[in-house]
Amino acid sequence: MTADDNTTDTAAQHRAKMAKRKALQDAEVAGKTVEKGLLIVHTGTGKGKSTAAFGLVLRMIAQERRSAVVQFIKGAWHTGERRALERFGDLVEWHAMGEGFTWNTQDRERDVAACRRAWAEALRLMADPAISLLILDELNIALRYDYLPLDEVVAALRERRGDLHVVVTGRNAKPELIEIADLVTEMRLVKHHFQAGVKAQAGIEF
Repeated sequence: MTADDNTTDTAAQHRAKMAKRKALQDAEVAGKTVEKGLLIVHTGTGKGKSTAAFGLVLRMIAQERRSAVVQFIKGAWHTGERRALERFGDLVEWHAMGEGFTWNTQDRERDVAACRRAWAEALRLMADPAISLLILDELNIALRYDYLPLDEVVAALRERRGDLHVVVTGRNAKPELIEIADLVTEMRLVKHHFQAGVKAQAGIEF
């Protein structure tokens, strides 16, 4: 047997292996027939939770479907993603209703009031049949500090209309929220440039 023969055999074996894998993959995909609105949770200590959520907004835009963003904590910063997504007009609604990080406001009553206003806006958007995707950015932080009643939030998310996709972001997602979610991703911090003295930079952090 020559080296070329061995290469041919290896290529044929690879094709056969991939054909078998494709048949299994196709059968598995064909078996997935449910279509529904998803509750997605992005949590964990790693960077990129909100960024991943905004990526889904871009996918909705490509499908000519409307999205909305409600920010529960952030609001003082004029971020790049907000400026970019608002250029798509009626396809994206953006509501930055937070007043900054809690250690900046140092006023619990003010933080609670801001989160209640943001939650009221979220409920309005959940009821709007024109919205296909709703991002509840940093809602996990509001729940962590008990700025909103957990039972009320969980009940509203569970009972939302069946075709609405909702993404909740922020560290320390509550177990009750994780339990009702369809997809949960925990982003784990391995290494961060901030720890080496690098400041937040335009185009990366905002």
